[in-house]
Amino acid sequence: MESCIFCQINNRKSPATIIFENSKIIVFNPIDPVSKGHTLVVPKEHFENILDIDPSVLKELILVSKDISMELTKKYKATGVNLLQASGKDAGQSVFHFHMHVVPRYKNDGLDLWLREKI
Repeated sequence: MESCIFCQINNRKSPATIIFENSKIIVFNPIDPVSKGHTLVVPKEHFENILDIDPSVLKELILVSKDISMELTKKYKATGVNLLQASGKDAGQSVFHFHMHVVPRYKNDGLDLWLREKI
């Protein structure tokens, strides 16, 4: 898709710091990271969200997400990691190309990325 920024990055029509890639997945840093090491794991093929992604691509994406999590945790001495994914506008998805955020976490980092009980 021409207007999709992640497709543009994959096709080298938009710049990005690419961390890893294979035949199905590309991994790069987001423009506005929320923590040291924050990384995006993205399928090369365009899928809008979790509802339409090919299961074999999803499997590869989660395995790469695990490997990237392990590398980032070691490299940055993170004490935890969040894997975040939003599907659909009402879930907070802002780029409509399936992707996983790998967010290394640190003691007292001030991030609050967890669900809260509805009041």
